[in-house]
Parts: sequence; structure tokens; C-alpha cells
Amino acid sequence: MPHSRDDILRAAAAWVWFPRDSDEDRRHLQLVRYPERLGGGVRGSQVASDADAATVLDYARGRTRSWGADTLTFWTNPADTPDLEEELRRRGAEHIDTVAVFALPIDEVRIAVPGGVTAEIVRTLEQVREVDAINVPVWEQTPLDEAGLRDELDEVTAGLDTGEGFRVLGRVEGIAVSTGGTTLIDGFARLWGAATLAEARGRGAYRAVLAERLRAASELGATTALVKGRTATSAPIIARAGFTHYGDERAYRVPLG
Repeated sequence: MPHSRDDILRAAAAWVWFPRDSDEDRRHLQLVRYPERLGGGVRGSQVASDADAATVLDYARGRTRSWGADTLTFWTNPADTPDLEEELRRRGAEHIDTVAVFALPIDEVRIAVPGGVTAEIVRTLEQVREVDAINVPVWEQTPLDEAGLRDELDEVTAGLDTGEGFRVLGRVEGIAVSTGGTTLIDGFARLWGAATLAEARGRGAYRAVLAERLRAASELGATTALVKGRTATSAPIIARAGFTHYGDERAYRVPLG
């Protein structure tokens, strides 16, 4: 049975990432403390509270400080109760990013990939190393050491073994330049973590990674692709692939002082 608009909006609102070695707090809203290798700081989202916006925001700021983190980034969503956006603006929070929420039945996606561009499922330590070499400059992360690379491979392998997810590596003329992950849940293929080296953008690598993720997700039983694309980078490509736009989510950097 196809996913409805309400199904898609609920799935988008429920989407949150818990990196390895992170901490979380679910009082008033979802707070996740990211490990230092991913830049540290705390991400907030999914407000579900009987308290007012000011109380919720004060709690998020206090919890961030108690974790010893120095940055709090909050992502808005139309499902938030209460909505924090007006309170964030009133307190001078800086709007730093916007993603567009897209979805489409996988069997309706048509993506043209140019010659010389390929994509593959990540299965080996060397591929994980190539993925890390892309993520480090794109996301401004700390490179993984050998133990971290092996931990990452274990996660990738576990996802493949259970059918819960996978990562894809894209190449232009054989050189690894793009990557993206997929998590499967309730018939949705959540497409996340897309990154392409700056010097390789515009050559079709992202499209190849997108096409391979959708192909593999369909084989694993997913029927709807769900993706949040940055308005300045991947969102236009996703729109051209035929995805339907279901709204935007905005990120604010919250002052802690």
C-alpha cells in the first residue's frame, strides 16, 4: 500500500541519527550529543512537550552545557509541539541551514547517470577508508583512525547482514568522489549522509550514488524514498529526479550564554 502524505510527514519528523558513541536525552525534545570526531556539539529536534517554547529551549541549552558541549543546533519540523522557531528568532539564534524534505515511490524514480560514473555498495575496509576520505573534507570531520575504520566497517557489515541499511560509494573514472547512506524502516528508504568532493561536483557522481541506493533499497523491500536535501546543493538534483517536495526544515545555531 502506498505511503500517504501524512505517513511521509510523520516519517520525516521521526528521523533522527544517533552516531556511534553519542548520548541522548528525550525530555521535552530529542537531544543528541555528537562525538568529537563528528564535530561535537548537540543537535536538537522533535519537540513533544506540554511546556512552553521558552521552557523547552531553556532546558535544551542547560542540557547542552551539562554535557560540556559548546554548540547547540536545533532543527525545526512542522510536527513540533510547541513550535520553537519564533522563540529561537527572538533570542537571536542564527539560521544556518535549510533542507527540503522530498519523497517519491521508488518505482517512479528515473535517474540518468553519465558514462564513466559508477556506484557500488560498501563492503570492505578499503571502501570504508575511501568513504572517510570524502566525509572528512565535506563534513569537516576528524579522520577515523584504524580502530575507527574497523568499527565503521562493522556497522556497515551489520546493516547489510540484517537488511537494515547500507552505504554506497560513487566513482568518476574509477576515483572515489561521492558517498551516501541508506536506512530502511517501515517501507521507507531514508537517504542520508550524501557527500561529494567539491572538485567532482556537477559530473554525475551524486546521481549515481542516488540511483544505486534506490536500486538496492528496492531489492530490500522499500517502496518509498525519503530524503532531506540541502537547498544549496542536492535539493535541485533531487527535484529534477522527480521527487515531490513536502516542506522544509531549518537549522538554528542557539546561543548558550
